[in-house]
Amino acid sequence: MIATIAAAVGLFAATNIDDIVVLTVLFLASTRGALPGWKVVAGQYLGFIALVALSVVAAAGLTIVPDEWVGFLGLVPLGIGVYGLVRTLRRRGADDDEDESAIRAGGLLGVAGITIANGADNISLYTPVFRTSPIPDTVVTIIVFLVLVAVWCVVARFVGTNKRVTETLEKIEHWLVPAVFIGLGLYILIDSGVIVRLLEVLG
Repeated sequence: MIATIAAAVGLFAATNIDDIVVLTVLFLASTRGALPGWKVVAGQYLGFIALVALSVVAAAGLTIVPDEWVGFLGLVPLGIGVYGLVRTLRRRGADDDEDESAIRAGGLLGVAGITIANGADNISLYTPVFRTSPIPDTVVTIIVFLVLVAVWCVVARFVGTNKRVTETLEKIEHWLVPAVFIGLGLYILIDSGVIVRLLEVLG
């Protein structure tokens, strides 16, 4: 049991360290009223549960989306980031209180989509673990994962809503949020190789 828990903690930390950055940006946006904090937490859980569910399904021998095309999920954060950038450019010079983040438009499902896109590659790591582990160990691993999602949210909320952090980033926040998501989307699309495969198909 202890070994299973330790392995689950290590696997989660190794595959979700980048989530801290994304969650921090989301909570930073929440301090400006762009999105209620509970939607950030709920969206994170919804997206992560979807990732775990897909991993379990894949471990059972079923493939819903071919691995080589999951990188297209990068279009989710990319789209939200571009939308936010366009809004920021249009509202340049306007009162900050009137500004809105693109996160508001996505809402809870937008956060879930970002979580799924950012963790799509986790499926390839979780699947063999679930496939080779006894059912009780798999259940324990999933429970540990869900507990650690809460820990991740607490840490990210502490950083993202910290007064010093928000004051430091206040002037660049409306640029930072779109930049992070555009960068994340492009990274997922490029790193997954879907752009190259798409060009090969079209070619």
